[in-house]
Amino acid sequence: MKLLWTEGDVPWQLAGDGVATALSQHVDGAGPLAVDCIASLRDRDWIGDAELADQLDGLAGTGPTPLLRPLPVNLEELSEILEGDPLTAGGALDLRTGEVWTRPAVEYAQEDGVDVETPDFDDADRFRWVDGDSRDGYRDMADFIVTLPDQRLGDRLNDAIRGRGAFRRFADTLDRESEDELTRWFEFAGERKRGRARAWLADVGYRVVSGHTLR
Repeated sequence: MKLLWTEGDVPWQLAGDGVATALSQHVDGAGPLAVDCIASLRDRDWIGDAELADQLDGLAGTGPTPLLRPLPVNLEELSEILEGDPLTAGGALDLRTGEVWTRPAVEYAQEDGVDVETPDFDDADRFRWVDGDSRDGYRDMADFIVTLPDQRLGDRLNDAIRGRGAFRRFADTLDRESEDELTRWFEFAGERKRGRARAWLADVGYRVVSGHTLR
């Protein structure tokens, strides 16, 4: 299935993480890519874009290194506990290892009889607790509808996001009406979530790095 990114909605958050890894590993040609990515992030200015642009500036030597502690955390996993399914969202981030614990995983680890050593989730110096919130995800759906060229599809989606079960109805409607737009929606939402997770991480004093380029 082809990707449907246009010039205006390139996944710069995802691309920027790749450029950051390339800069950390001193890959040839990473510098010019960083310049383009930084400019595009600052121009788009979605939430989390400034934080990533600042990090790339620091890695490329074109700006100061952000005063944030490096943490090898998976942003997709972090976004799920920040704003995932209302029934399972929420959890804890290990500030020592970058491991993301979903709320069900925490509850399971705390049950009697678990065969692994249970971390002390009450250790505020090690774990940062979060509560899930789906409001940003709802706004993503509304913002995505505005980008649709098909007004009739947009009207159906506006109806779908009213009331409980909006996320499932929204995806189901796109699945029935347009496989291409469903793909674009997942890419659009993933990019937004990645940026919000990055911004949240910066707010608590950390920047994301890959485990093998920790610096």
